[in-house]
Amino acid sequence: MNQQVQIHGLKSYFVEFAQRKVFVSEAGEGFPVLMLHGGGAGATGLSNYSKNVEALAQNFRVIVPDMQGYGQSSKGVKRSDPFGDLAEVMLGLLDQLNIPKIHIVGNSLGGACALRMALEAPERVASLVLMGPGGINTTRGLPTKGLQQLLNYYSGEGPTREKLRTFIREYLVYDGSQVSEDLIELRYQASIDPEVIASPPLQRPNGLKGALRMDFSRDPRLKRCNTPTLVLWGADDKVNRPSGGETLRQTMKNCDLYYFAQTGHWVQWERAEQFNAVTASFMGLHTPAAQASTSS
Repeated sequence: MNQQVQIHGLKSYFVEFAQRKVFVSEAGEGFPVLMLHGGGAGATGLSNYSKNVEALAQNFRVIVPDMQGYGQSSKGVKRSDPFGDLAEVMLGLLDQLNIPKIHIVGNSLGGACALRMALEAPERVASLVLMGPGGINTTRGLPTKGLQQLLNYYSGEGPTREKLRTFIREYLVYDGSQVSEDLIELRYQASIDPEVIASPPLQRPNGLKGALRMDFSRDPRLKRCNTPTLVLWGADDKVNRPSGGETLRQTMKNCDLYYFAQTGHWVQWERAEQFNAVTASFMGLHTPAAQASTSS
């Protein structure tokens, strides 16, 4: 799947530590940016950010991993605390790459991972850019139809092209006609990896305690979080409710919120030009001055 994405100056490698293996692609130089993809079936770092890496790499060192459980990275995510497990692996990756501080961009599940990293290790995070992040108000209402589609992908008859096509075209984006069959097929093939089928990375919360742990709106640390944060949310998101953006804006001390009209859950893909511009500007404003022009 990653071979299908053509990005100038891209290099890829594996990082192994603590019985984990993370597949990483990166491009550009300068202050580092970690871009964390969503949790949909067959998701990978490069497929999620195919329209963004090259633009952001003009000013930053852009690091795009396949998160734990996805793509070419090792499989298996702790059901008792999936956001915490993902955050631990990504913080471990930063340690292995000798990166003390970084901007983090996260979409959906990647947004939940990014937010958890900022709560666990605020000194490591220069800024957050969150697109329709997971884990906001999730215990305060029933799941959306889009999230139900996502969580049911590996249940029942198991993964099928039609399930994935329906999710992507009817729930992931505002205008499904913009999604090619090639993209659907690439994600489908990634989703049927036997290791992924044996241990799907995104599952329903493990009991009430697990559900509460996955709802950031119930985490008291959210009110104390000073990390500069930009929340980008599609006004027509059918996976994670756009009202979550206002919850973050009201709760976090330093949070800006933008809504994108006629946009679904995939802001960085559906509105790539605007996303790239506002994200680069925001991260530029919050890049530590002493490190702005250095490569980690």
